[in-house]
Amino acid sequence: MRIFEINTVYNSGSTGRITADLKHAVECAGGECFVAYGRGGSRENNTLCVSSRADLYYHALMTRLTDRTGFYSRQATKKLIRKIQEFSPDLIHLHNLHGYYCHLEVLFQFLREYGRPVVWTLHDCWAFTGHCASFDFCGCEKWKTGCFSCPQKLDYPASDCFDASGRNFNDKKRLFTAVENLTVVTPSEWLAGLVKSSFLNRHKVRVIHNGIDLSVFTPRESDCRSRFGLQNKKILLSVANVWTEKKGFSDLLRLSGMLSGDYRILVVGLDEKQKKKLTPNMIGLSRTESIDELAELYSAADFFVNPTKEEAFGMVNVEALACGTPVITYASGGTPETVAPGCGRVVRRGDLNAMLEALNGDYSPEKCTTFASFFQKERSVEKYIGLYQEKITVTE
Repeated sequence: MRIFEINTVYNSGSTGRITADLKHAVECAGGECFVAYGRGGSRENNTLCVSSRADLYYHALMTRLTDRTGFYSRQATKKLIRKIQEFSPDLIHLHNLHGYYCHLEVLFQFLREYGRPVVWTLHDCWAFTGHCASFDFCGCEKWKTGCFSCPQKLDYPASDCFDASGRNFNDKKRLFTAVENLTVVTPSEWLAGLVKSSFLNRHKVRVIHNGIDLSVFTPRESDCRSRFGLQNKKILLSVANVWTEKKGFSDLLRLSGMLSGDYRILVVGLDEKQKKKLTPNMIGLSRTESIDELAELYSAADFFVNPTKEEAFGMVNVEALACGTPVITYASGGTPETVAPGCGRVVRRGDLNAMLEALNGDYSPEKCTTFASFFQKERSVEKYIGLYQEKITVTE
């Protein structure tokens, strides 16, 4: 079994770690796996960064000017294709293709002609919209019939000038529906439902939940309380790679003003400007790539609070549960699929009073860890390996 994976990053962030986990799983199963990615670095064998810093900057600049992200980086994509041809995989697994490193026309014309089976894991909604990676926050439904006058033109991948959402939508539909033997994978039933309502509905859709490493995310000893002087406080923890309005940063600020003096909110993933906006009962930390540090923070917290207003799945929720910490989260996207009775509560998006009331619920650390075990990494990669074998066998 020879698998070729493509993603924006490798072994960094959630999608990068998923890509790395799958590579290692294929190798442990006796197969070979090569990963091509758009930015960052890796010293692992069978990995390659296909784009240069200059090309990334140029692609991002042209996106700002033209709103045509995904239609630059022609040379980087040709380099990617040469590596695919050299490796000669049995199956090609796509992940995030946005991120300023891939030319969709060049890549999908090749995939159509190459004829090998393709698996495409969607970590967001970008594949079937004319611009945005998510639309739940603004309530837009133009993606169902054809994008135009995008209400999120200034959001990632931001365009300061033109609105090409209509052209992008038509080009994506033409390219993505022309590849035969393509299976779409989503991390949640919620996202699968959206795919089935989009132009990608001609392809088969599978749900494979994102998996976590239960040897890392497990209840553990932590010095976080003493480190931050919180020995006699109840800790509410919130984590995001990047804190934006869609992640609920302003809601966290408002929630802090509703809490009694017994509580402190520990927020991970903030930049320096955001740290200056924190209230006295909040502590801000920068983003961390250390999963051990995250596990210690999860374990130290009394509750994990996730006020996200858009989410394809909710990996941080599951990580917190695996460390025995109950989760209070908004009902956004796939997040309701990450919480079960007795290990947290899902409240209406924006309802801070309900979130505050949920802090008085009766939750069990044992129920948290038991439910989180359903999302163990081994189960997720086994499903992917099974999907690979199924598609390769059918092709043969």
